Amino acid sequence: MSEDTWVSCVVALGTNLGDRQDIAFRALADIAATEGFRVTGSSSLHETVAWGPDGPNPEAPSYVNQVIALESGWSAEKTLEHLMGIERRHGRERTGEKYADRTLDLDLIVYGDRVSDDPFVTTPHPRAHERRFVLEPWSELDPDCRDSWPGHHR
Repeated sequence: MSEDTWVSCVVALGTNLGDRQDIAFRALADIAATEGFRVTGSSSLHETVAWGPDGPNPEAPSYVNQVIALESGWSAEKTLEHLMGIERRHGRERTGEKYADRTLDLDLIVYGDRVSDDPFVTTPHPRAHERRFVLEPWSELDPDCRDSWPGHHR
């Protein structure tokens, strides 16, 4: 991989089952150990209330969230495939159920300046600009994060 093939990415991490802090630490280590990924920054861990179809759901286990900045030598699709593989190694089963509790959720928020509504990998993530659990940790790494992603959502 040559230097000009590396793309800056933002990944949101969330976990609300099991030893959440340990899962977050191990997932970050797995991302860093993935060939073709270079971690360039990570936020602290933030505890947040789970969401349900009607908004915040204090009855569900709370989440630990983190944002990870990385450079990827892979395409957007391959980057997401690698992230999904890490989720599976941490016990994530994608059932298609929205708002399900999960051991690990890794969302590709930004892939360079790519703007695509491809159903497999939509970038930038269509709802990230509405989610405090993404914006708060991301703002630790980039205080101007709302203005810095492709599509410039406000």
